[in-house]
Amino acid sequence: MSILWILLTIAAAFLQNVRSALQKHLKGRLGTTGATFVRFGYGFPVAIAYLLILIFVFDFDLPEPNATFISFVAVGGLAQITATALLVTLFDARNFAVGTTYSKTETVQAAIFALIFLGESISLTATLGILVSLVGVIAISAAKGAGGLSGIAKGWTNRAALVGLASGAFFGVAAISVRGGSLSLGGDGFLVQASFTLAVMLVFQTIIMATYMTIRNFSELLDVLRAWRVGMWVGASGAVASIGWFTAMTIQNAALVRALGQIELVFTIIASVVVFREKIVRTEMIGIFLVVGGILILLLG
Repeated sequence: MSILWILLTIAAAFLQNVRSALQKHLKGRLGTTGATFVRFGYGFPVAIAYLLILIFVFDFDLPEPNATFISFVAVGGLAQITATALLVTLFDARNFAVGTTYSKTETVQAAIFALIFLGESISLTATLGILVSLVGVIAISAAKGAGGLSGIAKGWTNRAALVGLASGAFFGVAAISVRGGSLSLGGDGFLVQASFTLAVMLVFQTIIMATYMTIRNFSELLDVLRAWRVGMWVGASGAVASIGWFTAMTIQNAALVRALGQIELVFTIIASVVVFREKIVRTEMIGIFLVVGGILILLLG
């Protein structure tokens, strides 16, 4: 079981990298709301198809939702919408590196929320691993930003940093809500618990955002429909990544899953070197070692 959540998280981090690249491409065509909606609106059919396969092909029983499950899904769904929207707004921010760095505090915030709302704590070794990885993330982001480490340190009060912190907080709430909702279902086990939670949450998020866009910006909703060629790949990659995230977080503490998910940054740098022939600077290399080292500490602990 411990190996499974690790493999699922690594796969999910890789696919999230793909989804983020596609979503950033759409940001210029759709705007913040439209680019946010794409991952949900084009993702829920994939999630439903996966759930139906588990039920009708592998003979799992359909879980019965309860009040606790509904509460977690509603809170988590709204938190993820808000977190995604905040993160997408950072794509055009002048202090993009600062904002995205502060959004990565999600792992620490998720650990705090898990303790408060789920009563789950993590070991001192795992906490050390999370903090070491966070330092690595900061180093990598500093290498990308014009201001370097001093810019990130001094910029903690600017708008981008505050948006990043808020995004990380909402992502942390979403993560522990996924785990709480899945575990509240009981039933056949983690696969169907996670898939049912994902399907319900994506349908809920699609309804909420489609309603909002119909009322506030119907033309952007039409733009989303016109962008189906790219949108379907954003939705598909995002949904498959979410299957990995949701299943891993049903098995393991959400903070540990999200901490391991920081390996996404390593994938990003590898892609920049292999695909775009970019050079790795010393600060990035240090950051990579810290992220990987923190993950190893977390897993060994």
